[in-house]
Amino acid sequence: MADYAQGRGDSSLSGLTETEAREFHQIFIVSFIAFTLIAIVAHFLVWSWRPWIPGPNGYAALQDGVKLAMDTATTLLG
Repeated sequence: MADYAQGRGDSSLSGLTETEAREFHQIFIVSFIAFTLIAIVAHFLVWSWRPWIPGPNGYAALQDGVKLAMDTATTLLG
């Protein structure tokens, strides 16, 4: 770092050589793309399982399921 600050330019601010920096950048980009693709697939699967935007009946359609779950929970707990 001192070489860079003194203007010699033999090393970079990160301390990596040009080859190491390119290799790191390539790994970073591939990892970011893989993470993004996994996130897209996960969001699609969750949307297929339980959409988070209500359908034509709105959230009223969820009330029956919630009532059943509450009745079951109160029966088991009390």
